[in-house]
Amino acid sequence: MMLEVQEHGLEQKSPQANRCPGCDSQSWELLLKAPDRFHGRDELFELLRCTNCRLTWLHNAPKAEDMWQHYGTAYDKAISQGGDSSPEHWRGRNETLAKYKACGNILDLGCSSGSFLSSLPAGKWNLFGIEMSAEVAKKAKDRCGVDIFVGDILDADFPEASFDAITCFHVFEHLYRPKEILKRVSYWLKPGGIFYTIMPNIDSAAAHVFKSYWYALELPRHLFHYSPASLAYLANAVGLKTTSLRTEREVFFEQSSRYILDDTLKKIGIKRQPLATAPAPGLPFRILRKAFRMTALPVIRTAIGFAGDRESIHAIFSK
Repeated sequence: MMLEVQEHGLEQKSPQANRCPGCDSQSWELLLKAPDRFHGRDELFELLRCTNCRLTWLHNAPKAEDMWQHYGTAYDKAISQGGDSSPEHWRGRNETLAKYKACGNILDLGCSSGSFLSSLPAGKWNLFGIEMSAEVAKKAKDRCGVDIFVGDILDADFPEASFDAITCFHVFEHLYRPKEILKRVSYWLKPGGIFYTIMPNIDSAAAHVFKSYWYALELPRHLFHYSPASLAYLANAVGLKTTSLRTEREVFFEQSSRYILDDTLKKIGIKRQPLATAPAPGLPFRILRKAFRMTALPVIRTAIGFAGDRESIHAIFSK
């Protein structure tokens, strides 16, 4: 039955509009409206949530050919710094992967410059990746010799049962057709192979506390938002089995708080540079920030934790 949510200023226009991409249900609700706070823009985007499987998706998402306008060099720099600058960044993921698979063929979806693949034990893995940017893919190939398909994941033509492991770290939420991609993942995995993925948890404590200011919303770059339950529903629907499903604490307190401050100042006529173009903080601020992270931040994280689940989903699905 068609559900209308006129009280939120949004109405389903026809029985075919806004069917849930996960379960095809026509029963949904408006979760929230928010702008692209990272770039400091005013256009509002709407998130819809299925009342059946709880999958959340971006209503009227930008077309794929226009999405480049919502990324840019500032965003690329922000997301690449962690993996490229810290040798410890991938340790936990390598340890988790080793519990399930220690060698074989591995495919990284959205492999970027190859920082994860290059961190794997030498000689144990045959490295493959998929990356949209030819320039970034070249960096990955030069870095670790990875065999890369450049283009959309659904255009890649790897044979059936090609991989022992497929990984996808903080990329799945950016993809337009998640159910179709999971079908392709299942097709590419060998029997007993695993799909290891990490993404933000829309049902987390910080998401409940910060609401439209939660940094990990990343509108409109994050096209889908998952909870452990909705992710498992989607994976199980295409024949993948849930092997491990847990969450980790990743509050993004500083970035989310900055968004609140920016919006508050804007309402009284003070407009600051958005996070995307804000200059690097000076030494005094960095000292204060370090002190805050060592003292108050752990207490704040613990307090926020009482509001719900942890912020980062870590999932292992098997073929």
